[in-house]
Amino acid sequence: MARSASRISPDAPEALARSRYTRISATKVRQVVDLIRGRHVDDARRVLRFTQKAACEPVAKVLESAIANAEHNYGLAVDELVVARAWVDEGPTLRRFRPRALGRATRIRKRTSHVSIVVARPEELVAAPPAGRSAAGARTATGSKTTAKTTTTRRGAASESETSEDTDKGES
Repeated sequence: MARSASRISPDAPEALARSRYTRISATKVRQVVDLIRGRHVDDARRVLRFTQKAACEPVAKVLESAIANAEHNYGLAVDELVVARAWVDEGPTLRRFRPRALGRATRIRKRTSHVSIVVARPEELVAAPPAGRSAAGARTATGSKTTAKTTTTRRGAASESETSEDTDKGES
């Protein structure tokens, strides 16, 4: 039942939710945010519920807030939403000192982070693509695949001419 997120339409309304000064390091939160980026919101909720990391709780709160913003502010249906973008920025670091041996002190860094999640409708639900035109057909029209074939052919031809020169040198 896992639905994958397709491209997000540029004119589709998006809902943003942000949590600032969360008392957990940005690297730990990024591990969790990477799990939900691009997923359907129901799938993202499920992943956050069953992942055993401390960062799941604040990320789940931000996700729920983004879903509520989309529903209330833009009137979007919850079952159509995907996590369009999600990122984590570093916040200010709180510096504390801990006493050590011989009268020294060590700095303890208590890191904070800012979590941002954007939910939106996928493009395929906003507008259906025109009939008879596929993404694969659009790629072949540009001719990008033929360039790769000619490059391979040129390399093969160059290597054959080098080998024939090597055999000519060996014969004389």
